[in-house]
Amino acid sequence: MRKSHPIRRVVLATAATVSGVVLLLSLKPSSDPASASAAGAAPSAAAAGQESPQGGTGAAGSTTVDGDATQTQYGVVQVRLTVAGGKITQAQAIQAPKGGTSDQKTALSVPQLNKETVAAQSANIDSVSGATYTSTGYKQSLQSALDKLKAASASSSAGSSAGSSSSSGSAQAQAKTVTGQVAQTQYGPVQVRITVSGGKITKAEAVQAPKGGTSDQKTALSVPKLNKETVAAQSANIDSVSGATYTSTGYKQSLQSALDQAGG
Repeated sequence: MRKSHPIRRVVLATAATVSGVVLLLSLKPSSDPASASAAGAAPSAAAAGQESPQGGTGAAGSTTVDGDATQTQYGVVQVRLTVAGGKITQAQAIQAPKGGTSDQKTALSVPQLNKETVAAQSANIDSVSGATYTSTGYKQSLQSALDKLKAASASSSAGSSAGSSSSSGSAQAQAKTVTGQVAQTQYGPVQVRITVSGGKITKAEAVQAPKGGTSDQKTALSVPKLNKETVAAQSANIDSVSGATYTSTGYKQSLQSALDQAGG
C-alpha cells in the first residue's frame, strides 16, 4: 500500500498539468480576436478621417486658360491665367524668351507683369522698361486669354438666357470681341479691339497706345476720334488725326487686322 502512493501522486500531477494547459488554450482565443479586432479597426478609422479633407471644392470653382503663344524678336511668350469668382487670381508666363541676356530680362519683367495683371484685372498694364518686346508679347498673349474667357462667359450667358428671351439670346450670341495685332510705331505699340454685333462694329477701343511725355497728349487727342470714326465708317478707311500721324497709322493697321479676324 505504501508503494502505490507515489504513483497516484504522479497521475494526479499529470492530470492537473493537462487540465491547466487545456484551460489556458481555451482562454487564449477569447482574448486574441478582440485585440486583433481593435487593432484592425484603428487604421480603417484613421483612413476614413483622412479621405474627407482631400478633393476640396476650392479648386472646383477656378478656371485656367492659356493665351495664344506670341512670337517676339527674342522668343515666344505665352500667358496662363487662373480665374475664380470672375476675377484673375493668378497670372504666369508658361513661355518666355531665354538664353543670354534674355534670361535676365525675363527674370526682371515677368514677375512684374504677372503682378500687374492681377492688380489691373485686364491687359491694360505697363510695359517693363528694358524688356519692351517681352512686355508686348506678354500683353498680346494675355489679351487672347482674356478674350477666350470672355467668349466662354458670353456663350454660357447666352445659353442660360435662351429660355427666357430668344431675341436677346440670339443678339448676345452674335456679338463678339476681336483684338487686332499689335502695330509697332515710332512712339510705341498700338493695338485695337472691336466689338461686332449683327455684322456691325458697335464699339472700338485702343487697348494699347503710345504713352509718356508728349505721347500722352497725342494719344488722348487722337484715340477717341479714331474710335468714333471706326464705328461711323464701319471699316479701317478712316482719316488720320492731325498731329498724331504715327498713332493713327498704327491704329488703322491694328484695326484692319481685327476686321480681318472678324471676317471683314
